[in-house]
Amino acid sequence: QVQLVESGGGLVQPGGSLRLSCAASGFTFSSYYMSWYRQAPGKERELVAGITSQGFSTNYVDSVKGRFTISRDNAKNTVYLQMNSLKPEDTAVYYCNARRTAIGRDYWGQGTQVTVSS
Repeated sequence: QVQLVESGGGLVQPGGSLRLSCAASGFTFSSYYMSWYRQAPGKERELVAGITSQGFSTNYVDSVKGRFTISRDNAKNTVYLQMNSLKPEDTAVYYCNARRTAIGRDYWGQGTQVTVSS
């Protein structure tokens, strides 16, 4: 059974930091491209950051470059999103995604709420 379980969300003041984790099980984690998406109320889900299967390459949406860092530990089947200098506009539900396009596999976690507010 495939599972992606996010954790680490919460309420933080502007300028603060959070570290999201996504624990994966039920598939070969090290073969999958991993991403973090977010969806704010009334907005479409957007890609925040992605990392290749072995962690050699990452990409970020422009609005988080220099503030967020995606990383993975294939030994622990976990992907992380370190979020620094958080802004109110970062408030959203953050979702973990696992994708292996070659075999048509695409998995999603249940999401974790991040709220940035004073």
